[in-house]
Amino acid sequence: MSEFHRPGVLHEATFPHMSGKSWPVALLPFGATEPHNTHLPYGTDTLLGSEVAARVAAACMAQGTNVVALPAIPFGVNTTQLDLPLTINVMPSTQLAILRDVVKSLEPHGVRGLVLLNAHGGNELRALVRELQPSTSLMLALVNWWQAADAGVFTEPGDHAGELETAAVMHVAPHLVAADRATWGDGRTNPSTLEGVRTGVAWMPRRWTQATHDTGVGDPRAARAESGAAFMAQAVERIATFCCELAVADPARLWAPR
Repeated sequence: MSEFHRPGVLHEATFPHMSGKSWPVALLPFGATEPHNTHLPYGTDTLLGSEVAARVAAACMAQGTNVVALPAIPFGVNTTQLDLPLTINVMPSTQLAILRDVVKSLEPHGVRGLVLLNAHGGNELRALVRELQPSTSLMLALVNWWQAADAGVFTEPGDHAGELETAAVMHVAPHLVAADRATWGDGRTNPSTLEGVRTGVAWMPRRWTQATHDTGVGDPRAARAESGAAFMAQAVERIATFCCELAVADPARLWAPR
């Protein structure tokens, strides 16, 4: 495999390739390890986050901006899924400690901006950015990749292992999707017994075994690989545009009058 097969993907790169260039922006995917209905793998979020990061890095480098895709963090905040077999949880405080160490590792090497590329809804990363930003010169940003494109290509995008995620995995790794659609769960959920939660007045974390029937949220059965490809392409284009912009941004004028 050529070292340029997936340009900017750190865990596939050689030392001469990385040391011979400046890397103004780094992408750090945040994934999870948890069930995804009956048809998608436990590593769905990590898989998709890693793939988006790799494609963004390639798109930026094609435009002349070096962006490095860091290895994904494969464990997410899953405190309400721990009664599901082999779900792996890390606490937000653990994520903060890891992120602080990653930031300190990047600071001496010319990285100007770090984009947290989130692929798991349970990862509430804004608080981490708010806590770390005052203590680092790196510009920190957060992108939830599934919100970066227009979901209108889907009948019902879904919340977890629904049409959106299923279509994306069908596009990226079709061999990991259960072939028999008859075995896929329909992603039905149970409403909260609390009116305030149902109406949106209040929020509470969902106990997955109470809220879901098959661990999915949203019907995946209309998913098509073509929709996943179109959605991911748009997300990659938009995230890459942001990363190229961040690479040359002035930290002192991020919100300056024009």
